[in-house]
Amino acid sequence: MNVLPKIKRMALAASCMALASGGMQAGAQAAEAAATMGAAPLSAAASDPATLKWMVGAPPPADKLIRFDDGSYFNFPQLRWSVSHFRQLMPTVNVSRALAAPVPLQRALRSDIDSLRFTPLGAQETMTWEQSLGANYTDGIVVLHRGRIVYERYFGVLKDSGQHGAMSVTKSVMGTMGAALVAEGKLDPHKTVAQYVPELASSAFGDATVRQVLDMTTGLKFSEDYADPNAEVWQHAAAGSPLPKPKDYTGPRSYFEYLQTVQHQGKHGEAFGYRTVNSDVLGWIIARVTGQNVNEYLSEHIWKKLGAEQDGYMTVDSTGTPFAGGGLNAGLRDLARFGEMLRNDGRYNGQQIIPRAAVEDIRRGGDKQQFAKAGYDLLKGWSYRDMWWATHNDHGAYMARGVYGQRIYVDPKAEMVIVRFASTPTAANAANDPTTTPAFEALGKLLLAKPK
Repeated sequence: MNVLPKIKRMALAASCMALASGGMQAGAQAAEAAATMGAAPLSAAASDPATLKWMVGAPPPADKLIRFDDGSYFNFPQLRWSVSHFRQLMPTVNVSRALAAPVPLQRALRSDIDSLRFTPLGAQETMTWEQSLGANYTDGIVVLHRGRIVYERYFGVLKDSGQHGAMSVTKSVMGTMGAALVAEGKLDPHKTVAQYVPELASSAFGDATVRQVLDMTTGLKFSEDYADPNAEVWQHAAAGSPLPKPKDYTGPRSYFEYLQTVQHQGKHGEAFGYRTVNSDVLGWIIARVTGQNVNEYLSEHIWKKLGAEQDGYMTVDSTGTPFAGGGLNAGLRDLARFGEMLRNDGRYNGQQIIPRAAVEDIRRGGDKQQFAKAGYDLLKGWSYRDMWWATHNDHGAYMARGVYGQRIYVDPKAEMVIVRFASTPTAANAANDPTTTPAFEALGKLLLAKPK
């Protein structure tokens, strides 16, 4: 940590949650960042936070103490405890489930999933589903088939009553709300950002359309290369950090202030470029259109209607603005309910929660040629739409992806939803895609071939 200037140490906590999701280039960048932060290649068993007894005691011993203000909570293996305890370490706002009884999920557990075999990408030898859980440092995983839980496991310090950081899965939740507002006629995808948020008129976002923000085809001067000390991602992270700023700090002091400084690079609408700031802009647009911050809108229009069993929560900057790019924390089964709603064309708990047209738009995916320009070698033939990753595989699956291994995977043909929480040593999803994507696809084929 001492190799980073003071402002970067201060920003580290916020920036780690804004890391790009996947891709070979992003993978290399995130791996470099992880190395800088002291990541170690311990196995899942050796890094188990329950076994290592992080933060146990009143107070914990000095060598088991994890702090937010020094960035240690995002070191590995401390990260494996932190992802299940963000609310204990930083300011947050609630995503209320209200006071009604939760809608129960029926169970029909299967005994044939752990032994399911698949071949990881680029490998010769097969692996079992159970082996993949450790390989991907799984903290919790649940599988729904036709709306029933057929598989559910927890590891480390995550319990079924606990919440876990969703990281960039947050973007897909924001994108779902944006797509719903478009389908409802409350948000015009052809209008410019400045027409909704005049404060962004002089920024690069001003002349971008809402659709370009939703699909991340904006032309921005914004690098998420963590190995570059001058990358804009450090400025974004510093602005969004809720920690006190150094006395000599003169930059923006909130997410909204930072967004106004982003400049053009390239043309809007020409290529996909994964940049967290697009999600922050979408969050601002949603707040402006609905009159509610994104945590409030998510609560009122989705979380309460799902019959969620737990409140969710979102991390915030120093002004209390929720981090729309990666700040959502939720229970595993509640995100499964969210995924099941999408699988059922926006309908769940006896009501149409989001318009069917919004789900159809997500499911169709985006422009494959624009996506290909981003160079995601492990995601050839994929696309990006409404902040969801469309696989365009034989099952029409689409995915929400977050750093350190977070996933929502919706497989319409197999009638399957998978939600996984994890805490891998390397942030970028390129590190776990080889054992994640084929495992999920293999399970979809199993459930389609042998439904019970």
